[in-house]
Amino acid sequence: MRPWSPWSGRAEATATLPVPRRPSGRGVPTPHRQWRGPYPSNEIIVSDATNPTPDNAEIGEPSVSVQLKTIVELCKVRGIIFPTAEIYGGVRSTWDYGPLGVELKENIKRAWWRSMVQLREDVVGMEQAILGPTEVWQASGHLASFSDPLVECANCHQRFREDHLREEQLGSESAEGELTCPSCGKLELGDPRQFNLMFKTNMGPVETAGSTVWLRPETAQGMFVDFAAVQRTSRRRPPFGIAQIGKSFRNEITPGNFIFRTREFEQMEMEYFVVPGTDDEWHQYWIDERMRWYVELGLRRENLRIREHGEEELSHYAKRTVDIEYYFPDESMGWSELEGLANRTDFDLKAHQEASGQDLTYYDQATGERYHPYVIEPAGGVTRAALAFLFDAYRVEEAPDAKGEMQQRTVLKLDKRLAPYKVAVLPLSKKDTLTPTAREVFDVVKQRWMCEYDETQSIGRRYRRQDEIGTPYCVTVDFDTLEDRAVTVRDRDTMAQDRVAIDRLEDYLLQRLPPC
Repeated sequence: MRPWSPWSGRAEATATLPVPRRPSGRGVPTPHRQWRGPYPSNEIIVSDATNPTPDNAEIGEPSVSVQLKTIVELCKVRGIIFPTAEIYGGVRSTWDYGPLGVELKENIKRAWWRSMVQLREDVVGMEQAILGPTEVWQASGHLASFSDPLVECANCHQRFREDHLREEQLGSESAEGELTCPSCGKLELGDPRQFNLMFKTNMGPVETAGSTVWLRPETAQGMFVDFAAVQRTSRRRPPFGIAQIGKSFRNEITPGNFIFRTREFEQMEMEYFVVPGTDDEWHQYWIDERMRWYVELGLRRENLRIREHGEEELSHYAKRTVDIEYYFPDESMGWSELEGLANRTDFDLKAHQEASGQDLTYYDQATGERYHPYVIEPAGGVTRAALAFLFDAYRVEEAPDAKGEMQQRTVLKLDKRLAPYKVAVLPLSKKDTLTPTAREVFDVVKQRWMCEYDETQSIGRRYRRQDEIGTPYCVTVDFDTLEDRAVTVRDRDTMAQDRVAIDRLEDYLLQRLPPC
């Protein structure tokens, strides 16, 4: 099966990429329009929306400057994200998503699914149960090794991740030296011990050893366990992928930084099964494709980088891993992981085959060979992506008010596909003479897009409110509308206004709002 690029033939894609040297071997990417092929080495490679860039330093300094507290306040005031059970004091690092937050998350997931599944011929989807038996997590190695080093202060009894403290205080996770308690400032941290991050519970009315189940710490294992069933029923052959979006749970020692590190989070993962020996090429292919996805959806390239994992931090299953990182200006965050891309080799399929006794190999009828495919895994977080998109889209600009005087406006310049509301319908007045026509317009646009109807406060304030939540277009129904059956459409980014007939409004917006 020839690998397929989600940007081939897409109207919204504009870059035409260079045709690479064709690699040799079975099941490797073959050159065709808009595919960027493998590079000749495993050096750190960074790609942008147009051309591969071999050096992070060539991209330029990060351009984002908004502070985390500003984003947190915006999210709370506008109903994007707020603390869980706040009337009872909340739960640490647990968050609820309001009307706008739900739409933002759903749009990110739709964009990911469209790119990774809908527009490809070689990837299918699945959904795994959140609860899983002990056997799955024993075979995967999670029960034995899915842990973080925990240290406790003898003075204030606060607990911290030792590797994070070493990086913050000594410069790297492996640096030697004394650590200071971040809470009380004392040099009384005890010896590190391993703390397993999995949530354990029991299924059924009686608690026994056999009733133990675990909340999944990642979505990946379901795709390995169901590999044979999905491959057989979908009739796919390597290279092909299985994609999944869903909740995962990790009992983090030190969650924090708003929605960046939480104990309950949502993942977007894909396991791409390839012929052994072609894994290095496919790994680089997916590094480039995933970087391109973030840039295409609006993250400025200078705020992204590729970080290669050193040998000492590679997971037990990984041949090579890189992170796509985003620059958060806060000192507590800096460059932080958005997505990990790992070459997991054939570790998982072999481990589950050995533990279950079931055959998880692939038989190639063309060659007569049977083998365990190698696996390339792009694994990103919905909430981390949402936070990065909010940071990168946030702007404070000078703009004229209704009187022509320059005022500051806050605007979220989200990609139109990610914006929670695509269109806001704003009658100029609450008078009964405008309401029927305004409702008629709203009924037209809400059939295709998520929209808002707002008739409170002045039109200028309503424009600013929609700017602040990232709505691309505002449609104003005024008294002239009653005569000419036309409305005023205002663009969020340019603030330009067009007069559009109501019967042409849907086509006008269709030309400007890309599918997601």
